[in-house]
Amino acid sequence: MKDRKLKLPSRYGQKLKWGVAGCGKFMEQTFLPTLLQLKKSKLVSVYSSSKERADYISDKFSAQHSFNNFDEFLKSDFDALYIGSSNADHYEQVIKAAKAKKNILCEKPLALNSAQAEEMVRVCKENNVFLSVNYVHRFHPLVVKAKELITREMIGKIVNININFNIDLPPNDNFRFKKNLSGGGALRDLGTHLIDLMRFIGGEIDDIKGFVDNVIYKSEVDDYATAVVKFKDSGYGSFSVSFNSKKSFNRIEIVGYKGAISIDNLIGSRNSTAKLTIDLVGEARKAFRRRANKMIHLLKSVQDSFLSNTRPQVTGDDGLVNMKLMEKLELQ
Repeated sequence: MKDRKLKLPSRYGQKLKWGVAGCGKFMEQTFLPTLLQLKKSKLVSVYSSSKERADYISDKFSAQHSFNNFDEFLKSDFDALYIGSSNADHYEQVIKAAKAKKNILCEKPLALNSAQAEEMVRVCKENNVFLSVNYVHRFHPLVVKAKELITREMIGKIVNININFNIDLPPNDNFRFKKNLSGGGALRDLGTHLIDLMRFIGGEIDDIKGFVDNVIYKSEVDDYATAVVKFKDSGYGSFSVSFNSKKSFNRIEIVGYKGAISIDNLIGSRNSTAKLTIDLVGEARKAFRRRANKMIHLLKSVQDSFLSNTRPQVTGDDGLVNMKLMEKLELQ
């Protein structure tokens, strides 16, 4: 999708002022340490339902303000909001933030269901604000490289894409295992990333078929999901995700008519050296290695989009399509 300029008034100075909502482990250990590496971004305000937690995160990352009232938080002086709260909170927080004229980066999945997602997208458009979703894997330089090779038709028409994302995450007190807060388990938490990668690499998806199950861990959310997708303009894709695998080979494989691409040590790895291998007919196999922080590439892209009033690479519409595909799989 090409970025298109929107005729919005410039609201930003030299730095993008951020507010963040939700003060969990990911916020503390990954998002905020990465955000503070960006020279054109500044953390201003922190929100948590727990005042103690909001104060702690605010002090640790030198924010100017902390709140445990979301409406008061939105009145503070920031331009862009990252929503890292539980999935059940995304809907209300996005709607309120859009009406407060904040550009938004929302954690995945976008909402609990497609009806919520549709309204979130609509309200953001009505209020002339951007809505993006944290689909971080597509920003890794080797995924971008694979997309470039495919666009140049180096491997020909795509026949099949296979991606796996398997981790060991036994049921615990985390919101992911409470269906009313998460909407689901492995599919909603991990599969949503792979559906985004499928669409980014292979294009729009016409159909999805598969299974959502509890194979090892019995809880109110799924610990395993697998699916086959049919791409609109090429072949097929398949993926599996799980919360029940202590060891796994999480990789991306892309098979085309004229060659194949694999990417190892990227899915489920943080700041590791990933490896892209391309195997073409009549040529020696080539490999590219790259160590990269996926999150910093995503945040820089979002930062630059918000500062320039340019549509972000991942939009609310992407989150809505993703949600509809997950719902279709869950209903089978």
